[in-house]
Amino acid sequence: MKFSQTHRLKDIAALIDCEYVGDDQFPVTGMNEIHVVTPGDIVFVDHPKYYDKALQSDATIVLINKKVEAPSGKALLISDDPFRDFNKLTQQFAPFHAFAEANTKAPIVGEGSIIQPNVFLGNDVVIGTNCVIHSNVSINDRCIVGDNVTIHSGTVLGADAFYYKRRPEGYDKLLSNGRVVIDNDVEIGSLCTIDRGVSGDTTIGSGSKLDNQVHIGHDTVIGQHVLIASQTGISGCVIIEDEVKIWGQVGIRSDIRLGKGCEIMAQSGVSKDVKPGDVLFGSPASNAKEKFRELAAIRMLPNFIKNK
Repeated sequence: MKFSQTHRLKDIAALIDCEYVGDDQFPVTGMNEIHVVTPGDIVFVDHPKYYDKALQSDATIVLINKKVEAPSGKALLISDDPFRDFNKLTQQFAPFHAFAEANTKAPIVGEGSIIQPNVFLGNDVVIGTNCVIHSNVSINDRCIVGDNVTIHSGTVLGADAFYYKRRPEGYDKLLSNGRVVIDNDVEIGSLCTIDRGVSGDTTIGSGSKLDNQVHIGHDTVIGQHVLIASQTGISGCVIIEDEVKIWGQVGIRSDIRLGKGCEIMAQSGVSKDVKPGDVLFGSPASNAKEKFRELAAIRMLPNFIKNK
């Protein structure tokens, strides 16, 4: 998320009541998760395992729970609880607004688009030309839908990310301020759920098609002309390159990449990166031909036991 104007480091520190390392006037232009940060962004880190990754990222302001030396050209915000303070900044710069408020802006709907009854369009939603949005679809705040898009009944765009921190008293939610961005010529089936990014965008590329009951987690990026069949669940921060095929009831873990043109066969569980063009099957998924040979060998085991 980029702020509407540049802020000073000392003002950001005052908002969350924390120490800082760096020039008072150090420019702060946004806040993002580590995989989408750019210069001027704040990134938060609260575990030693990820200190180096955060400090060496493209972010130039690091919200951290330990006093360390700031890398050249960067500033630090020293907090006893970076997760909490990242949420405070979200509430400051991207607060939730009820749709019924008097200053609510009307959504932008392009020429030729059809909005069926009982569709909900949140604040600052943009819908392109020649779209069909079927009944009981919810498109939440700041989501963007391109041209020639069809969204079938019951689908939800822009629900919050499934992102929590374990506390002694229970789970603490990381607030979402990102968007869902749907490119041109996409079709989304009924009862799909596509979560907004925590601070960036969840994106579906042009020409991609989703069957019914598909879930896509926060900050996932889906390329062009991807096919995803029913009951597939995709975690957050997954990158799916162009022309990938994912068949029914597939589960995909977070933070992995599916290479261009690969195919994931039905009921597979994908736990690591997939090379372009590979065909995978099984759980954990592996090369489909090898997996079928393994299954054939397993079917022969009773014969080996019988002949002993």
